Amino acid sequence: MRLILVTDAWHPQVNGVVRTLSNLRDYLTGLGDEVVMLTPELFISVPCPTYPEIRLSLLPARKIRKIFNDTPPDAVHIATEGPLGYATRRYCLKNDIPFTTAFHTRFAEYVHARIRLPLRWGYAGLKWFHRPSRTIMVATPSLETDLESRGFRHIRRWTRGIDTTLFHPREKAALVYQRPIFLYVGRVAVEKNIEDFLTLDLPGTKVVVGDGPMRKELERKYPAVAFLGLKEGEELARVYASADVFVFPSRTDTFGLVLLEALASGVPVAAYPVTGPLDVIGDHPVGVLDEDLESAAKKALEIDPAACRDYSMNYSWATSAAQFKDNLVIFTSTENASAAVQSDEKAGTLDPEYLLKK
Repeated sequence: MRLILVTDAWHPQVNGVVRTLSNLRDYLTGLGDEVVMLTPELFISVPCPTYPEIRLSLLPARKIRKIFNDTPPDAVHIATEGPLGYATRRYCLKNDIPFTTAFHTRFAEYVHARIRLPLRWGYAGLKWFHRPSRTIMVATPSLETDLESRGFRHIRRWTRGIDTTLFHPREKAALVYQRPIFLYVGRVAVEKNIEDFLTLDLPGTKVVVGDGPMRKELERKYPAVAFLGLKEGEELARVYASADVFVFPSRTDTFGLVLLEALASGVPVAAYPVTGPLDVIGDHPVGVLDEDLESAAKKALEIDPAACRDYSMNYSWATSAAQFKDNLVIFTSTENASAAVQSDEKAGTLDPEYLLKK
């Protein structure tokens, strides 16, 4: 199979989407598939306002056309709703090429958190973007239910995988702070709700791994917290394994790959009972989900690390890649896009009034 995989989120970003797509590419390539990555590395780009790690590709249409002509695909998957995703979507619709998409990120909530754009406007735009997709891939049952309630259709499941050879229990030697150690790993930004973690009255030490626009401000505001900056690979794995509890304060993540990385490292999770933690942790004895995050973090100290490791072994890249390929096979055909999709796309409009009606 020759797959064109389109993503506006790519290296040097460090987040769950980039790790998921990188691992997917490597796994599929190992199976003998050809994966053509269409990323900002191939285009002239500018940094995204408020999120400079994201590169916004400029005028990508001509090069996208050349890539499709040079390597006609058997399947097309659009992973993100950015400039490359939009340009590829437009090219596919113009040329009657079926494609699938994924709903990785709650952009409506992220934009609302930054500029207070009404959520219904954000979701109207997302519905417009995903409507022509033959399948919208989502990671969890609760996200599927939520999107269906908002009018999204053609949704199928695509779970996530974990590298259990990298993330595994080790000696707790990488962090030498007073114990217990409560760890957060992720972007240090408003949408991650990180201050809910930093304000908790917990014993021991709070540790934050990651970077982002709020880091300097939060370092000044919370001097007792250890901010370690960005960690990757083996260094990150050692930090995970050295923690006693992983605290996940986000209410907007659609999955939370870091949850699996922590569990694989033998570290129990404390989180809110929301999409992501509800699906990954649920009622399994590997974490505590509670609207009282402080209580959840303290109770998680009592969880058996071995149970966390054992549970994480249910999430393999073999299962994840198989689900992904199944979704592509079903919708990889030469038939034209449906008449309903074509009617929606005639004008290619982004008129807000039109979107809200939809």
